[in-house]
Amino acid sequence: MLSTLDVMDVTSPPQNASAELKKRPAKVPRDHVFTLGIEEELQIIDPDTRELRSHIQQILADGKVILKEQVKPELHQSIVELGTEICSDARVARQQVVSLRSELAKLAARNGLQIASAGTHPFSHWIDQLLTRNERYDEIVKDMQQIARCILVFGLHVHVGIPDREEAIDIMNQARYFLPHLYALSVNSPFWLGQNTGLKAYRQMIFERLPRTGIPDAFESLSEYEDYLNLLVSTNCIDNAKKIWWDVRLHPFFDTIEFRICDAQSRVDDTIALAALMQAIVFKLQKLRRDNVTFRSYPKRLIDENRWRASRYGLDGKLIDFGRKCEANERDLLHEMLEFVCEEIEELGNEAEIEHIERIMREGTGADRQLMVWERTQDMKAVVDQIVAETNEGLNV
Repeated sequence: MLSTLDVMDVTSPPQNASAELKKRPAKVPRDHVFTLGIEEELQIIDPDTRELRSHIQQILADGKVILKEQVKPELHQSIVELGTEICSDARVARQQVVSLRSELAKLAARNGLQIASAGTHPFSHWIDQLLTRNERYDEIVKDMQQIARCILVFGLHVHVGIPDREEAIDIMNQARYFLPHLYALSVNSPFWLGQNTGLKAYRQMIFERLPRTGIPDAFESLSEYEDYLNLLVSTNCIDNAKKIWWDVRLHPFFDTIEFRICDAQSRVDDTIALAALMQAIVFKLQKLRRDNVTFRSYPKRLIDENRWRASRYGLDGKLIDFGRKCEANERDLLHEMLEFVCEEIEELGNEAEIEHIERIMREGTGADRQLMVWERTQDMKAVVDQIVAETNEGLNV
């Protein structure tokens, strides 16, 4: 993969990048701007039927006192969104994610319910779910109709701080290359409406029915990007930039790059590891830009080929190395990516989180674990039980 970098030639990627990191002293910057924010979309589960339960209104009523603006509804009432505050590093982010999940689990338990985190529910049908009634969601359903009603999916969104938006649009362009690799690590939605889809991640196949999704085109400048937004608004395509749902985007209101490609993760460890890796990627690309070095930009049509392969096979497939013009095993490419951001991982103090990336590569993704339960039991309810158990690992409940 890294043969695509103008400044590097990686001919023999390390077998364990985290082992290399252990040899180096930590140098955590005290004033870096690459803050983290994490949003998780979680499922509300009936523990008897293991079906989704449209119960967000009661949870919101009970939770606003404790969680305030960190808990929000989504389009379907069986989805609840949790969002951290701005976090200086992955350790603070972990504390907040654990705290938020713990409080939500307690609120759900008061109502005889459970929480679960995965990209899709294994068998609940979207047609059975109640919609959240507010002006924003009413407008989306009015505009998108059946497409909006069937988007019963759950994502992980990670914000990485980058105050200079001119710099941010350039980094966003370059970060597109890494999206399929992040996707392969995060696949966690193999089932849809009670069927094994044969894909490791089906969530994006549902979500991309919406317009303005998927891998974005590259933009030459911030002004070109803003001209595009202004055109969409002036022609009544959208009323604000939040209705652009790309896999990575400049957030319209915050000074962040927002990664949106990942499925919701069952384990807190997986969520934090992915967030730490995204933080390191942004940090690395910003360093290269400051040194007047550019990561090669590839067309959307090529990146889309790797995105499809990641969705279909997860970690077990081959992605295209565009620089070498050949296929390569995804795990080998991920080792190269870890080496690429090795220095930034060290400076940010994210060594422990990256060790967990190694664990995902060894033991498999959330999708792999769901499929193992299904193959052993042929019972979709057992798959839900597995997701619920992993979602609650390490919580204070």
